[in-house]
Amino acid sequence: MRHLLEGSGASRGMALGRARLEQPSRFLVDETPLEQGEVAAELERIDQALASARGELRALRDKLKGPLAREVAEFIEAHSLILADPEFIHGLHDLISTGRYHASAALKMQRDSLVAVFEAMEDPYLRSRREDIEHVIGRVQGALSRESSIEERKLASRVGEILVSDTVAPSELVPLAEHGVLGFILTAGSTLSHSAILARSLRLPMVVGSHQALSHLQDGDLILIDGDTGNVVVHPTAQDLAGYRHWQREVAQQDKRRARLRDAETRTLDGTTIQLYANAEMPGDIANARAYGAAGIGLYRTEFLFLQRKDAPGEEEQFLAYRDLVLGMGGQPVTIRTLDLGADKADSAGLALEDEPNPALGVRGVRLSLRIPQLMHAQLRAILRTTGYGPVRILVPMISAVEEIITVRRMVKECAMQLRTEGHEIADQFDIGAMIEVPAAAIALPGMIPHLDFVSIGTNDLVQYTLAVDRNNNELGDLYDPLHPAVLRLIAQTIAVCRRTRRPVTLCGEIAGDVNFTAMLIALGLTEFSMHPGLILEVREIVNAINRAELRKLAPSLLHATDRESIRSVVQSMRAQFRPIVENVALAPSQA
Repeated sequence: MRHLLEGSGASRGMALGRARLEQPSRFLVDETPLEQGEVAAELERIDQALASARGELRALRDKLKGPLAREVAEFIEAHSLILADPEFIHGLHDLISTGRYHASAALKMQRDSLVAVFEAMEDPYLRSRREDIEHVIGRVQGALSRESSIEERKLASRVGEILVSDTVAPSELVPLAEHGVLGFILTAGSTLSHSAILARSLRLPMVVGSHQALSHLQDGDLILIDGDTGNVVVHPTAQDLAGYRHWQREVAQQDKRRARLRDAETRTLDGTTIQLYANAEMPGDIANARAYGAAGIGLYRTEFLFLQRKDAPGEEEQFLAYRDLVLGMGGQPVTIRTLDLGADKADSAGLALEDEPNPALGVRGVRLSLRIPQLMHAQLRAILRTTGYGPVRILVPMISAVEEIITVRRMVKECAMQLRTEGHEIADQFDIGAMIEVPAAAIALPGMIPHLDFVSIGTNDLVQYTLAVDRNNNELGDLYDPLHPAVLRLIAQTIAVCRRTRRPVTLCGEIAGDVNFTAMLIALGLTEFSMHPGLILEVREIVNAINRAELRKLAPSLLHATDRESIRSVVQSMRAQFRPIVENVALAPSQA
């Protein structure tokens, strides 16, 4: 029977697939007594579940070939014998008809009884066969819990899988995507975790905070996931499937319309050029950045190289990856961020500290790099070696004090001298910038700006640290809000300092690619955005339909607002400028 699970959309899009539970199913056991009139139907349910389980075993036996078939045949045969055992079946029937137990409760009682018999046996081998009972009962419970029709099971067999789990690590996402996983449903997580950001890079829908997913889904259930609304439809109806096909057609038409903007300029109606850069971390992002007409790479996340392995990559391996990045962009500017491990981006190589009391406030970003100088030197050397292949900027994350950027500049100078001595051809000058994602950096920026060539605003962490709200804590989702007056003022102050000192400033947080915020950011004076490549055409379409001068007049209203509701009202009035476009692109709920 169709039912709906709710969560929060973390990566947009829809997917139809069969559930793949990361951990064993948590079967619900109904322990309420049956009414006399319910007995016959419950007996039929258990018989159907037994028949379904026997059918699954036959299908499994038919699929197995060669040595594997012989190896597994013993277990299949044992399980089949249990399912066909008259005493086993009679015991279930008796518990249901005489004891008035629901089928799930009768199965549990049979399981407990049989397991007790096996555990009492002296022979270790026979005792170990209790696992057969566990597997058989689990298979029947699964068949009992599934409410899918024959038609639905046929459809599920033709589609891919959607992973259902408590969490998923960033390092696991790419291998899962390569093995055909179509989307993710997580009981925990946040829309701004690194896993969610990576899911958006992979263009895979993700729903987080779906607390009931593991207890209400079974392996193989057909599900329809909507990463825009955060809804998960279990056992979708024909109407749901028709809606999904309609969405697919809408996306195809939308992509076709926006394809005309690939080579277009990004310019407001009153003639202001807006630069749209791409965030990247995987080779495929580079190709997409070129395909969607990005002005360059505004943020290259180097930690991706570290998350997939048990040892840190050396200088040469990093150099080759960064060189391919620069060459792939064909002369367009590339901003490479130094390692930003820590907090939710723990690596397998053990560089990030484990068991920190508060990892978000711990040794992460530049703090970790400066703690391991040889690591920082290897990365800086690799980056500097790419400067001979195209324009490259070095971006340093988690800066909170001017001393940190001074130390990094000194390390860059040392590495450059070493490389030139060794005969490497590198650029004469290097632009070094800081990510403004800690309130202290935003407030102290006037004193820090003489040591910076450019600035990048990382709103994901800036919101977290300004509001003291863990961006990975789904329970605090209502408090994590970029439209908080304090956040807007820090963004506006940062842009203003950069404008006065003629330093380029780019915003590379997730709100840069969210069209709900495009007009607001332009009103605050921003002219450089960096976002997931797949969002560039959508933002370009909005930018080309708005008037920057008119938006700038509304900036004081934004900055003088004292509460979030007032700010939302101003943002809504800004969106009125391009309402026809908004209706065409079907704005999704904010992922900020």
